[in-house]
Amino acid sequence: MSTAVLDGVTARTITTDRLTTRVLFTGPDDGIPVLFIHGNFSSATWWEETMLQLPPRYRGIAPDQRGYDGADPDARIDATRGMGDFVDDALALMDHLGHDRFHLVGNSLGGLVVWWMMADAPGRLVSATLAGPGAPFGFGGTKDATGTPTTPDYAGSGGGLINPVLIQSLLDDDRDSISDFSPRGIMRRLVWSGGDIPQREDAFIDAMFRVHIGDRQLPGDKEESPHWPFVRPGKWGATNAMSPKYVGDLVERILAAEPRSHVLWVYGADDLAVSNTAASDPGTWGPTGRLPGFPGSEAYPPQPMMDQISKMLEDYVSVGGSYEEVAIPESGHVPFITHPEEFNRVFHAHLDKTS
Repeated sequence: MSTAVLDGVTARTITTDRLTTRVLFTGPDDGIPVLFIHGNFSSATWWEETMLQLPPRYRGIAPDQRGYDGADPDARIDATRGMGDFVDDALALMDHLGHDRFHLVGNSLGGLVVWWMMADAPGRLVSATLAGPGAPFGFGGTKDATGTPTTPDYAGSGGGLINPVLIQSLLDDDRDSISDFSPRGIMRRLVWSGGDIPQREDAFIDAMFRVHIGDRQLPGDKEESPHWPFVRPGKWGATNAMSPKYVGDLVERILAAEPRSHVLWVYGADDLAVSNTAASDPGTWGPTGRLPGFPGSEAYPPQPMMDQISKMLEDYVSVGGSYEEVAIPESGHVPFITHPEEFNRVFHAHLDKTS
């Protein structure tokens, strides 16, 4: 069954030399391209309202990333490459569409793709927008602003981090219950947090049920660890790809890359998903007793995600880059959905400034 789109949005199935997937478009064919990259447990659907509100001279482009919704279900994510598969897919799409340079926007997992694109394809970017992004060191398993590992094997990050109750809820098609780990419950607690429930909540929830589930998809595989919380990253799927284990020298590559795009870092001031005490970080909920054997907050503190993002961008400025930081009050993880007027005001100004 195909995914419905809003009036004014066109959906096409596109095959590149990397991936066959669904791609959404808005605006004129010859408009200035703006590429939107969605986050985990979502799809291009999440960007539709933002794309429709682009100023008339822009062409909105939003693909379903591999592992999600309309992407080829046989396409796997090699987590050992970090965001490499996602970056290569996006570049292949823009090559196929004939866009040498473009504005890039990413949310959450999509924000990690932006970091990697800044490192590996800086010449392709007109500008970069980090909209509620993940930290440059990925998710889980680090304890300070410079990304020092909490344990030698990055325990507490990767596929074993996702609550199995959530995965079972997806398999059971539980679209209505509002519990701590049901799809709708998680969205209301962690994603819309700080904002009103979106009018199209059902469409966004539906995107969660279109993720590709399995040991080589989502949540991905995992390995046992001798370190708390006794699970470490596997080698397949998006959640493992987000582990700091596979970040490598990303920070150094970003700082060395040229040219340097102007960056907009815009986020919800009440974001519970990306913060210095993220709600799903083992270091945050370890003290609650949910997992036995917590070694204490000194040994396993929450990942300081906001500090990591801030330091990365300040270091970026120190080598000649530039950025603007905007916190949207009373907004959670997706201000472009829950607070579109405030988001679009700063986003459109950023596009116009850099085009």
